[in-house]
Amino acid sequence: MQLTHEMLDRLDQLEQKYAVMGQDMLSYLDGLLYADYLTYWDYIHLDTLLSLQSPRTPLPDEYIFITYHQITELYFKLIIQAIEQLIFAEKVEPSLFIRQMERVNRYFEQLIQSFDIMVDGMDKAEFLKFRMSLLPASGFQSAQYRKIEILSTDLYNLTHSTKREQLKETSIEELYQHLYWKSGATELATGKKTLTLRQFEQKYSQEFIALAENIKHHNIWQIYQKLNETDQKNEIIIKLMRDYDFNVNVRWALSHFRSAARHLESKPQVIEATGGTNWQEYLPPRFQRIIFYPSLLSEEEMEMWGRRTKH
Repeated sequence: MQLTHEMLDRLDQLEQKYAVMGQDMLSYLDGLLYADYLTYWDYIHLDTLLSLQSPRTPLPDEYIFITYHQITELYFKLIIQAIEQLIFAEKVEPSLFIRQMERVNRYFEQLIQSFDIMVDGMDKAEFLKFRMSLLPASGFQSAQYRKIEILSTDLYNLTHSTKREQLKETSIEELYQHLYWKSGATELATGKKTLTLRQFEQKYSQEFIALAENIKHHNIWQIYQKLNETDQKNEIIIKLMRDYDFNVNVRWALSHFRSAARHLESKPQVIEATGGTNWQEYLPPRFQRIIFYPSLLSEEEMEMWGRRTKH
C-alpha cells in the first residue's frame, strides 16, 4: 500500500507527540501490532457492570430498586462532569455556558421521566418486605447529589429556610452545619440525628466542606455572575438556568415524594423511610424552598415555588 500525504502527515504528528514525551514512536506502533481488537463488552466492562447488582433478598423487585439507583448515580456522574467542564473552564463563552446547561438539564429530565420505574414499576408489597433488609441505608446518602447541589449555587441557598437570611455572611463550615437536608434526617420520635445521617456525615462531611470552599467563587451561579452584562441578559441562558433550578428542586424532589407516598403511605399509619428520615416534611419542595437562583425568579414564582409542577 502506498503511503499518502495524509498518512505521512499523521506519522509526523505522532512522532512529534511521542518525542515530547521522550518516547519512541516505533515502540508504540509495535504495541499496536500485538494489541487485541477492542470489543464492545470489554470497552464498557459489561461483565463487571452486570455483576454489580447484589440484592439482599430473593424478592425479584429488589433488582429494580438497586439497578435504578445505580443508573441514577451514573447520571449524577455525568451531571457533575458537565458542571465541572463549565465552572473550571479557562474562559466561559456563552456558547459553552449554554451547551453545558443543556446537558445537565437533559440528564435531569431523563431521570425525572424515568422515575415511574420507582413509582409504578415495583410491587408495593414486595418493596415493603425487602426495604427492611436495607436499614439504615437510604438514597438520602447520595454524596454525588449533594455535590451537584454544592456545585450549583452559593452554599447559603442550601441552608434551612428558617435560618437562611441570618447565615449569609457566615463561614462555609457554619453554613454546612445548617444545610437543609440535615433537618430531614432526624428520628421522628426523638428529633435526634438518625444513624443514616451520622454515617453520612462521618464519611463525607470534610469532603463536602472542602468542595464548598474550593468552588465558592466558581459554582454555576458565580460563573453566571462573571458573564458580561449582555450575556447575563441572554434569554437562552436565563431559561436554561431557570429550567435547571426547577428540574432539580421541584420536579426531581416531587418524583421522590410521589414514590414515597406510593409505597410508604399506609392508612391509618404512615411508614417511616428506611433511613428514618422524616420524608413527609423533607421531600416536598414547598417546605424546603431550595432555590438555586432566586434572583432569576419573580416574587410570584418565589411564593408558588414547589406548589406547581410546571413553571
